[in-house]
Amino acid sequence: MLVGYSQDSRLPADFEITEVCYEPALKKENLIAVQVLRWSDGSYLEDQDHWWLSGIHRDVILYSKPKFMIADYFVKTNISDDFTVATIEAEVLLETSYKAGHQMSFPKASVEGFLFESKDGVMVEASKLSSNDDTHLTMGSHMRKIIQGKICRPRLWSAEQPNLYTLVILLRDESDKNVDVEACQVGVRTLCLGFKELQLNKKSILITGVNRHEHHPRLGKTNIEACMIKDIILMKNNNINAVRNSHYPQHPRWYELCNLFGLYVIDEANVETHGCDPTSNPNSKEQLTWDTSWSSSMLERAINMVERDKNHACIIIWSLGNEAGYGPNHSAMSGWIRQRDSTRLLHYEGGGSRTSSTDIVCPMYMRVWDILSIAQDQTERRPLILCEYSHSMGNSNGNIHEYWEAIDETHGLQGGFIWDWVDQGLLRQGSDEKVHWAYGGDFGDSPNDLNFCINGLVWPDRSPHPALHEVKFLYQPVKIHLLQDVIEIQNRNFFITTEGLDFHWQLHKDGILVGYGELLMPKLQPGEKHFFNIQGGPWSILLEHADGITVGLTIIVKLRTSTSWCEANHVIASSQFIISDGLSKEVKAKDGTELPHVLLEECNEIVRIEAANHEWTVEFNKNDGIIKSWKVNNVVILDDGPKPCFYRAPTDNDRGGGNTSYAFLWHQAGLESLTMLNAAEFQVQRISDSVIQATTCLLIQPNIASNLGTSNMGGERAEANMLVDDPHKTVSPETTPGKENEQICFLVCMKYKIQGDGRMMIDVEVNPQGQLPPLPRVGVVLAVPNELNHVIWYGRGPFECYPDRKTAAHIGLYEAHVADLHVPYIFPGECGGRADVRWALFKSISRNVGLLASTNDGCPVQMNASYYTTVDLDRATHQEELQYRDSIQVHFDHRHMGLGGDDSWSPCVHEKYLVYPIPYKFSLSFCPVTSESMLSMKGTHPDWL
Repeated sequence: MLVGYSQDSRLPADFEITEVCYEPALKKENLIAVQVLRWSDGSYLEDQDHWWLSGIHRDVILYSKPKFMIADYFVKTNISDDFTVATIEAEVLLETSYKAGHQMSFPKASVEGFLFESKDGVMVEASKLSSNDDTHLTMGSHMRKIIQGKICRPRLWSAEQPNLYTLVILLRDESDKNVDVEACQVGVRTLCLGFKELQLNKKSILITGVNRHEHHPRLGKTNIEACMIKDIILMKNNNINAVRNSHYPQHPRWYELCNLFGLYVIDEANVETHGCDPTSNPNSKEQLTWDTSWSSSMLERAINMVERDKNHACIIIWSLGNEAGYGPNHSAMSGWIRQRDSTRLLHYEGGGSRTSSTDIVCPMYMRVWDILSIAQDQTERRPLILCEYSHSMGNSNGNIHEYWEAIDETHGLQGGFIWDWVDQGLLRQGSDEKVHWAYGGDFGDSPNDLNFCINGLVWPDRSPHPALHEVKFLYQPVKIHLLQDVIEIQNRNFFITTEGLDFHWQLHKDGILVGYGELLMPKLQPGEKHFFNIQGGPWSILLEHADGITVGLTIIVKLRTSTSWCEANHVIASSQFIISDGLSKEVKAKDGTELPHVLLEECNEIVRIEAANHEWTVEFNKNDGIIKSWKVNNVVILDDGPKPCFYRAPTDNDRGGGNTSYAFLWHQAGLESLTMLNAAEFQVQRISDSVIQATTCLLIQPNIASNLGTSNMGGERAEANMLVDDPHKTVSPETTPGKENEQICFLVCMKYKIQGDGRMMIDVEVNPQGQLPPLPRVGVVLAVPNELNHVIWYGRGPFECYPDRKTAAHIGLYEAHVADLHVPYIFPGECGGRADVRWALFKSISRNVGLLASTNDGCPVQMNASYYTTVDLDRATHQEELQYRDSIQVHFDHRHMGLGGDDSWSPCVHEKYLVYPIPYKFSLSFCPVTSESMLSMKGTHPDWL
């Protein structure tokens, strides 16, 4: 016998099966079967951007209730203006089963509620809820009862202080016997709108949020509690205080956990007609929201969401769904919700994010200048909260600090929700039996959107992406700023003081820790600021004699005691300030008379420069003036280069935008397949017995042959060879066809100065030619042996950072294995960079030999070191396709383009982070390092050298 049918895949479908079950006396076995239909007309309302997985991914529960029962209840709280008293009201729905309604009656029923709170681990009664209503329940009917109670000095709920009470509701019959009981957690809080403000408990809060799809790397859309808890703990650890359920109501346990740990939630109806869009106009009357035949289906999904989730304190906003246009059906949804629940606000982005159906101006991927314009519009009384921003697809989240500079300084901007939380990759075993993260198309599925669902802040197994450090920094609840000579520390919490926090300081000189201690701070009230002069701090005596030295002061804020989501001493905030910068200090060469002599020899195609004591040898390719080999004590420290480099393996953001994307323009200009032409004879001259100077000028043009028929658009990878990865390709200018000469895109002059102590200084001049797009990078690349796989650098770190995503990365002294610098994004591309590097040492642990590279002009560089070439990263479509090379590819970039991240489907790197094709000059220094020379560098480099 068919019992029922449901089409909403995210909300419960309750069916009364009493009449179709065998009576217990018959002792017959009951069989319940469920049929899952993959498609229905309801599928048009569930067109979200995620895996379309069939099956049952919610709990299936068989439960029984008494014939006279509590069918439902709705708990509301209200707080007095002085916060001394809270009123708790519960609307209780009572029902009898259909069969019971024809056989028996309950002439009298009473309902009572008891509110409990935990005191020292013991549950004690906080209030009793009762009603004076003596209404009788008649046969076959239902009735509603209102019970109320009060709490004096209530403990309010917020994400900062998720205080919860336990409400127990009892139904008693006429003989005062308990018939039914229900219970839930209650958070006492109130929500309202002020002028350009969302107010919780009468405080204007900030939303430091993320969007979250339900996703498990093995179970798909099926939820397990351990994964939900892991998500919440990771979010709380990284200062995330809010989640938008994208784009459907989530598992019931999720809300209970958000209540308990403290997260603000936007609960979103399972309505998205994304693909059913006959016109680009979101307000078109051809949208389903204008079709009256769809009104009941859309309204039902909103009603069912509200009725299931209405008692969760964590839910502060209801959402009508996502990307479904805007029309009368949405007006019906918003009208019903507002009438049913006046205690929460309403959200909907469709139709332009400013319709009458939303209490929040909630745009997605709106640019910083546009949200500022809305905030400054005095006719718009609603606050602006970005429902989606900073698209986290691969190596992304550039520019996000600019959003928070605007949000922190502008009334009317109240934060937003990053898209999104987790990479939606699924574990799959390939033909080689290796397990990898799969995305669209990897299962032979068609149509698919390739890796477009790989856009989270964490990998599918919840390992954090490097960008999560940036998010934590920008979301930190204690803001620390340096205002000229004054440090400002602000408690950006809204409900708690800094009483439970410990403040510490550290002082570094040229990356070396020279002092640290506790920073005594007064208790700051919510929103309160404290100022102190930087010269008057406990580190002041250490600031003496800091001329020519880079001095960094770091303020660290830790939680004093453990919480439900972290251990004691967890760092919630950390900010570094460069008090003085030693970059302007010139590195002076030694007097030539103090240096060992050098030998110069030309042989066939090789120019050899060698120390007189044969400690080191440098060999240049005579045809192009590029170093072919550099040996120290007969150990190779340089295989090839430095060579000019202007290309990077495109990131997901680089590829976004079709024919307007950066990757398309780079490909069109041939930047991924450049060839060097020796513009003039490689010149070598002796300056003194101890100094050799060499000069080469290179004409660089696209390799037309390798560039034909290749493309790296739309997820395809170029099958072209790059300048930096292939053997030297030199062509004499005399034999170069004129047509090819017209395609010269760079003229690069490199001047080498090689000293007897082995130090080599390289001055590089880059002159772009013709019409070129913004460049990925301007720098050099060199190949060092795999043996030199231990890298120590002085710059930003320890994690990956780029010019437009580096505010969380402190300048310091770091070390790592080269393999650990690589970031294994599921869809490979440019990764692993470190910003503002002053110097880096690549050394062999076993043989105490290495290569030290440093800036020679006071201008720090972007560094990248990897076992993979740019071509490898450009060609691969999955991380597991990458194979270690025989040498380490090291990039030092004078300029490197930002990552962007405002979205991933249009060119959106902000102008200040673009690398324009204009002339550049920069200077680098390279020096061989041995166990003996390490000891002689004190005073020039840190003591550990």
